[in-house]
Amino acid sequence: MNNFTFQSPTEFVFGKDTENKTGELCRKYGAKKILIVYGGGSIVRSGLLQRIESSLKSVDIPFITMGGIQPNPVDKEVYKGIDFARKNDINFLLAVGGGSVIDTAKAIAAGVPYEGDFWDFYCNKAKVEKALNVGVVLTIPAAGSEGSGNTVITKLDGLHKISLRAPEHLRPTFSIMNPTLTFTLPQKQTVAGICDMMVHISERYFTNTEEVETGDRICEGLYKAIIEEAPKVIANPRDYGARANIMWAGMVAHNWTSAFGMQECWCSHFMEHEISAVYNVTHGAGLSVIFPAWLTYMAKHNVHKPYQFAIRVWDVPAISNLKEEVALEGISRLKQFWSSLGLPVNFKELGIENPDIDLLVKKLHENKGELVGSYMQLSKEETRQIYELAL
Repeated sequence: MNNFTFQSPTEFVFGKDTENKTGELCRKYGAKKILIVYGGGSIVRSGLLQRIESSLKSVDIPFITMGGIQPNPVDKEVYKGIDFARKNDINFLLAVGGGSVIDTAKAIAAGVPYEGDFWDFYCNKAKVEKALNVGVVLTIPAAGSEGSGNTVITKLDGLHKISLRAPEHLRPTFSIMNPTLTFTLPQKQTVAGICDMMVHISERYFTNTEEVETGDRICEGLYKAIIEEAPKVIANPRDYGARANIMWAGMVAHNWTSAFGMQECWCSHFMEHEISAVYNVTHGAGLSVIFPAWLTYMAKHNVHKPYQFAIRVWDVPAISNLKEEVALEGISRLKQFWSSLGLPVNFKELGIENPDIDLLVKKLHENKGELVGSYMQLSKEETRQIYELAL
């Protein structure tokens, strides 16, 4: 196990009707004037935005709203939010939604006190030194952004989709997590979120770091819980217990609880970012295509963890002299599970008949360098083979 530092100051407020505590939590963490960031009209139609506004009014905190944040959030909305915040003396961001909304709010929070272009943080020209506080009311369990210091934004000029880590400054001060707010999510959104959290776990689990049994077992337990609860959510979208377990699993999958002392990989996410940047597909659906392809390549070239994954997570019998075959059977069971939820497992099912693999490889290595990933460091030829395995 490697040395590590872990700090997670987020206050999690979990359960029914917890959105009614928004006002008191914002006051607790120093909000003087708030920019509420949200996505589509669903939080308006459901009455959630009105309940949040009433909670803020009850503690006399003024606010303005900025809606319309799209999936795969883009830089123009961040620039808009930074301008809003500066002109209106905003000192606190409140994200109401899922990962795209939270990531946008974090980018705004980092950009407001910075004198340069916020994109400098994403392209490694500058480091986040300070940021406005961010609070969250989560409506879509998937990205885990409610518990992490990460944010992902796409720059429209060139379609560069890049992630930023700044846990010291961008972890939310609080996250309100009410599973009932997820009851009306469309099935496609629900299952894409389930895939996203499973691959978040995998980016830690597939590591070459030795003696990380505690982390491995946390990851395996999370996998098992999601595999058990996901079909219940599909069968009955208003199953509170199943929704609650899925919501909490999504947070734990990405706040580093499962990654202590491990060298993380993130290759599958980097490869998918290019797919969703170019084709604007749902991130979780893109991951359900690229991750099995990546894992198939690993089974042939670094079989240790794919073999363990098959045995411990998918209950494939251990056969020490047939490790690749065992690993491939585990991958087959993973794909069957995702297919049973309605997720795509190849480019055609994703709706991309003829992906421009040359472009995907070019953009991937422009953004991430000559070698990508850590479980195996992959060259352009190797990432090309993985994209082709997803056909």
